[in-house]
Amino acid sequence: MPHLPIPCASALAALLLLSSQPALAQARTNVAVAASWHVTTLDPATDGYTFQRMGVGETLVDADEAGTLIPGLASEWSTSEDGLTWRFTIRPGVSFHDGSNLDAEKAVASLERALTQPGVLASAPIKSIEAEGGDLVIHLDKPFSPLPALLANYSTMILAPASFAQDGSTVAVIGTGPFRITSVAPPISMEVERFADYWGEPASIETASYISASRAETRTLMIESGDADLAVTLDPAGYRQLSQNDDVTVEVVPIPRTIMMNLNLARPQLADEETRRALSLAIDREGIAAGILGFPQASATQLFPPTLEGWHSHSVVPLAYDPEKAKAILAEVGWEPGADGILARNGERFALTLRTFPNRPELPLIAAAIQDQWRQIGVDLAVSVGNSSDIPAGHQDGTLDIGLFARNYGLTPDPVVNAADDFRSGGGDWGAMNWENPKVDEALAKAVETTNETAREAAVATVVEAVQAEPPIIPIAWYQQTVAHPKALEGVVIDPLERSYGLSKLRWAE
Repeated sequence: MPHLPIPCASALAALLLLSSQPALAQARTNVAVAASWHVTTLDPATDGYTFQRMGVGETLVDADEAGTLIPGLASEWSTSEDGLTWRFTIRPGVSFHDGSNLDAEKAVASLERALTQPGVLASAPIKSIEAEGGDLVIHLDKPFSPLPALLANYSTMILAPASFAQDGSTVAVIGTGPFRITSVAPPISMEVERFADYWGEPASIETASYISASRAETRTLMIESGDADLAVTLDPAGYRQLSQNDDVTVEVVPIPRTIMMNLNLARPQLADEETRRALSLAIDREGIAAGILGFPQASATQLFPPTLEGWHSHSVVPLAYDPEKAKAILAEVGWEPGADGILARNGERFALTLRTFPNRPELPLIAAAIQDQWRQIGVDLAVSVGNSSDIPAGHQDGTLDIGLFARNYGLTPDPVVNAADDFRSGGGDWGAMNWENPKVDEALAKAVETTNETAREAAVATVVEAVQAEPPIIPIAWYQQTVAHPKALEGVVIDPLERSYGLSKLRWAE
């Protein structure tokens, strides 16, 4: 596969200059996608999400817009009664983009290679992977019910053997999807064309291009100028601007990424549940969602957004904003204002430091808003804006008071793996700190191991209800995915799990 490197400083300008001219000739056959993510490598463990979204690489298991698992390159799957053996039937008649045929042996080789790389498979207790006739069989050391969901993650996409060098490095992305790569110019662009021998329904458009435009305002301008046909992730200003354009459609849906704070429960200020509930009540989520994020509907009433149907509860009491009630609760549990208005209890001043980072520019703004809102109930919150690595580092060495970040619960269609890491006793680097709840530990173990849907639903409900009631973490807002496109581009469907741009379904109006 050819590589066409373009100097980074001038890459975007060059691409826009070139794309603006053939765009007229290809207006009814090509779709140009503008997004914020670079294509830095060909490795599916690192940049596989872009190859998956562009319809190049596919996984054994797929998922629909609701997160329901559906057949992908595996036409069906089953597990043994003891949960230790999973069997995936490889779909017949599938060709890789280099013309070679997919079979169980090639799928095994691709997954075994994925096991050696960073990715979600590391969380599964995989003993071995082997081919048996037309089936790929995975043997486990212990039951692990979310295995099919892990096999829907981009890092497990099935690639042809020619994609990898002898040392295991990726030299090409030769997938099975409806589009095959024709060129890549890291880190800015990629070109794909319709794959004539695709096993499924063929795409309507002939070609598509991907352009990395890191600034949201650039993506907005690209839609207005016609240099992009599908712009993903707009800022509030761009959303409002394009919403007023009669030739453009702007759509928004919640995605399973939550802005949240993890709390160090080893701190005396954060140790008791009532104090944590008061802190949650003192956050104006609707104001933050409307004023900073630009979407009032982004206000989080619980940790998991509606997109994650199995984890979004309709029975828990929604999170609310009530600073007066927050003050009353704090007074009931012994917090009294000092001469400077800051609360104290047993000689301990209610002063903490929140760590966040600027990679997501809304986070420091949200931190400042919470700082002001908590000040009004007597909490002295300092804000430290540094690197994203400061939060897990502070978790590990115990120096973190509070971290503010965005947690992606959609890395797989089933968030149980992330949830198990976040809310087990002690918590993971991006989860609860020093929270101990034996019922939650038991429920998480059950949710990971059982394939009985009734038992699993009960276990998930236990976890969700405990996280809402005891707040070891405090949710702030749910991210919204925004997409803009010309009205003449039909068939656009926003994938809440961010697995696909839906290119194969797109068509230009006659």
